[in-house]
Formats: sequence, structure tokens, C-alpha cells
Amino acid sequence: MANNKSVIAENIKKYRKKKGITQDKLSKLADITYNTIIKIESGATYNPRVETLKQIADALSVSIDDLMR
Repeated sequence: MANNKSVIAENIKKYRKKKGITQDKLSKLADITYNTIIKIESGATYNPRVETLKQIADALSVSIDDLMR
């Protein structure tokens, strides 16, 4: 992959901005730590756990599939 940010990171950011919510708000909605959101969006956590993705997807009202493609 040319850039080191994952598709998942880009999509989470895209859907989060589309919904007009901050990383902090997303962390509360998804019931995961703010730090986890930052790490995933920044690409520091390249391959987040499925459970974490499910919580983020639910909070953003999208499917895990939407986040992965």
C-alpha cells in the first residue's frame, strides 16, 4: 500500500465527518476509548479488532463492510 493509512482509517474518518461528529463524540457513542479512535484514524492501529470495528460501525450507522472497502 502506497500510504500507511489503512482503508479502515480513511473510511472511519469519512463517515465520522459525514455525520458531523468529533473523535471524542465517536468514542463515547462507540463506547471505546478516545485514544483507540485516534490510533485507528491515524493509522497507528493498522488492524483493529472486529469487536472494535463493530462498535464504531454501529456508532456511525454503517456496516463493518462499509468501513473495510
